[in-house]
Amino acid sequence: MTGARRAPLFRRLPLDLGPLFDTLAEQRPSVNVQLGRPLDLAPDGGTGYNTAGLAELVRETATWLVAAGARPGSSVAIVKRNHWDYVLLACAAARIGAVPALLSDRVPPKGLAELLHRLRPDVLVTQRGTLAGAQEAGLDLTLLSGRTVCLDGPAAGASTPDELRGGAVPPVRSRGEDEPLAIIHTSGTTGVPKLVVHSTTTLIRRLSAFEARPWPVLSVRREDTVASAISFAHGRALTWTVSALWRAPRTVALLPDSDPASAAELLRRHPPTVLEALPSSYVRWQSLASGTDSGSGSGDLAANPFRDVRLFISTFDAMHPPTVRTFLNATTRRRPLWMQGWGQSETGPLTFRFLTRKALADRAGRHPTTRDLGRPVPGWVRVKVADPDRPGRAVPPGGIGMLHTRTGALCLGYLGEEERWAQKLDRGWFNTGDLGMRTRDGRVFVLDREVDMVPGMSCVEIEDVLHDRLPDVEEAVLLSVADGAPQPVLVTASGALEPERWRDAVRDLPSLAEPLVVGWDTVPRTATGKVRRHELRERVLSGTARIGSGRWT
Repeated sequence: MTGARRAPLFRRLPLDLGPLFDTLAEQRPSVNVQLGRPLDLAPDGGTGYNTAGLAELVRETATWLVAAGARPGSSVAIVKRNHWDYVLLACAAARIGAVPALLSDRVPPKGLAELLHRLRPDVLVTQRGTLAGAQEAGLDLTLLSGRTVCLDGPAAGASTPDELRGGAVPPVRSRGEDEPLAIIHTSGTTGVPKLVVHSTTTLIRRLSAFEARPWPVLSVRREDTVASAISFAHGRALTWTVSALWRAPRTVALLPDSDPASAAELLRRHPPTVLEALPSSYVRWQSLASGTDSGSGSGDLAANPFRDVRLFISTFDAMHPPTVRTFLNATTRRRPLWMQGWGQSETGPLTFRFLTRKALADRAGRHPTTRDLGRPVPGWVRVKVADPDRPGRAVPPGGIGMLHTRTGALCLGYLGEEERWAQKLDRGWFNTGDLGMRTRDGRVFVLDREVDMVPGMSCVEIEDVLHDRLPDVEEAVLLSVADGAPQPVLVTASGALEPERWRDAVRDLPSLAEPLVVGWDTVPRTATGKVRRHELRERVLSGTARIGSGRWT
């Protein structure tokens, strides 16, 4: 892990994770939080909260975590179905000086057991479905922690919160600003995720406090209704919660899943002005945005949940132009913006680009792309392109190489994989594992993950073209094949695609294998909606080898 860092830039904002909701209850009492369904942490608590109610829930949770054995410096692993209460559980653990580790229940049982083995948590907070899924795989997760607490009822080897309630509310115990504050995991698209350790400096002072400041366009406003539909097991859930609630919008709407019907219900009741969602969620909601879903009512403005959005935000994965275009056209705002960010769990955001309707127009046959990810955050982030075989040697503008970054938000390291962490650092520069280039005016283009690369092309760029030319394709994935043409895997609602339409779509593209056309549920995904390419390859291309080395994943 890295050593001491410079003094945090933003000390004045009272954004510490442990007492966060106490502070919000005192200074931001008017915030109205609306949920897509009740919290798993409080199933009888309803779907509406103010900050005072949330502060009370965090204090109550901290009380039973102490009864379960959590102490200052101990680790609390949280594994459950997706919902915003990941954040509340993390705040409760941080309140008593423990270190929360947020693990998605979308990690396969064997990978989850490996992560818990690295963590050795004092307390595991989970649900019966997670325990049962592991049992079916021959794994007993309760043996990998000091004590297991099951949120949704009794389970073998586990306690319930009701059995642990009744103690005194523990005092707030802060940790040093450069000590571990929270542990999150990477997406795990190529195997078992890495455990990323962040501190108050890297996660709160560098990221949340930066976003909580009043920036033009980007900042949440008091009159906003802000909606989030992300993986709440991800570090972004922590930084977003801190900054968004500090900005005190009128309403905060939180969607725990991307099902179009349940999303439409909440978003129509609380039409957002700022919306952040997973790329896979945007894809699933395209029918809502275009008015083609069965419940929208053609031409009914009130049925359009995106009619008032001024700012769309996407992170986590690539967005394809047709999807961005659909949502920008769905809002009635004159000049809506789409903010696309590039970053990683280890680094936080590195670059931003604002997309407009005009920027995504297809003029004179020129294909628009979202691979242009803008410029590094000024004064905050540095990005360089380096020779993959000689990291110290920079590649000139326009040349392709590995993207490296320097940022004050760089995490402390990988828990249990110190050698892997050291391999990705070169004199303070972090190897992102992405192949890309920089233009002469400083813009960053990301071409592919190195592990997924195909020489002479950008797989992501080809996927962009396929999405534009085949509007009914919900997901296009190109898998590299060491001894053959890249293999396209296409997701459509029907699981089929007319051969002549495919031939027309690839008429001027590099040689590709005949596509495999499947339904949405056939493709394995991470908690953030990314395709698990390694697992997909095993399913559809068993026995073939990829081209990329995978050394930097």
